[in-house]
Amino acid sequence: MYSPHLRLPVTRREFLKWGGRGLGLLAFSRFVPEFLVNSALAAAPAPEKGRSILVLVQLAGGNDGLNTVVPFEDAAYYRLRPTLGIAKTGVLPINATLGFNPACAPMHALLKEGRLGIIQNVGYPNPNHSHFRSTEIWETASGANENLASGWVGRYLDNACAGVPAGAGDDPVAVHATGEMPQSFMAADSHPTFGLGAGPGGRQQRRDNSALLRQLASHAGDHENASASFLKATLMDALVTEQKVQAILGNYRPGATYPNSQFAQSLHNVAALIAAGLSTRVYFVSLGGFDNHSNQLNQHNNNLATLAAGLAAFQKDLEAKQLDSQVLTMTFSEFGRRPSENQSRGTDHGTAAPLFVMGTKLKGTLFGTAPVLANLPKNQDLTYSTDFRQIYANVLDKWLESPAQKILGQTYKPLGFV
Repeated sequence: MYSPHLRLPVTRREFLKWGGRGLGLLAFSRFVPEFLVNSALAAAPAPEKGRSILVLVQLAGGNDGLNTVVPFEDAAYYRLRPTLGIAKTGVLPINATLGFNPACAPMHALLKEGRLGIIQNVGYPNPNHSHFRSTEIWETASGANENLASGWVGRYLDNACAGVPAGAGDDPVAVHATGEMPQSFMAADSHPTFGLGAGPGGRQQRRDNSALLRQLASHAGDHENASASFLKATLMDALVTEQKVQAILGNYRPGATYPNSQFAQSLHNVAALIAAGLSTRVYFVSLGGFDNHSNQLNQHNNNLATLAAGLAAFQKDLEAKQLDSQVLTMTFSEFGRRPSENQSRGTDHGTAAPLFVMGTKLKGTLFGTAPVLANLPKNQDLTYSTDFRQIYANVLDKWLESPAQKILGQTYKPLGFV
């Protein structure tokens, strides 16, 4: 059927690894693996250039919400965190009882300008403390006791996009700047997505990708049959997209100065593709390092500083290019941390945490209710007050203009932040 050097991915893990090589290799999803299930979602028009764009920012490892948005007037916070608590004198006030970690100064400035919103105490029923499983729940928008093969973005693509583009060089509908294709993008139908190399090594990685695609396309023609010809055409489509992306990133002149971090450079690349007018609807970037079980204070503050500086540069760039009205940026993390610090001056896996949204179309800056710490015993988890699927419902219905109930499987009350 095809060259043995071209064995296609047949398991979920292999498929994710292929999709993370920066090759736009979700084109291979035309050879649909068994783990992709059919979806009975209704079709809708394909995306158009100039329409709303969603940028997802993963805070991988479980962000400590209480040390990000600090309840500085709550004595229970300092009781539970005798060494990790952020001093009241250092916080950046949000209101009379809450303040940002001082490392989040650029985010605090965005909040004061109405360009950043905080959604408090976000979680889900029967929370899971496993990194893998909780990430899977967030990315598939499943219940804690169900397993879904498709991601919530993938089901949106099934519902809103008309399948694989007809010609080479057409835009991917979703782009990720992560090592593996995010499970959020997994879909029942075929959709062209693309993987970007992140950080300083991205340019060399993209050159390597082009060389690999040429080699694969050459081998794909070794057998004269329909499958080999189809595979070669698919690979050539991916090569055209790869070269198009290289040219866009190489020629981009940002409207803001980005910090020299891999996270910020990933956002720089996303801004470049948005500014190029691609019809891509969803972008996905990730910042890791939030799993701080020991000596948390400096590590977490440094991570927050990286997050805040990157987000602020990205928003400034979009505004300089007059693209800000098109873009909504949203963070997520698989869980928060426990309110009480552990014996290693860190925090263990918890449940609820704040989520951030950024853009110029927000309808407010503070949503949901703050977590309750009073009378909370040591090592007790927070009880969430906002289901994360309420946030997805708002994004789907009001921002991406796609029916949330069909994608999420049931109705969730949206929060109304857009």
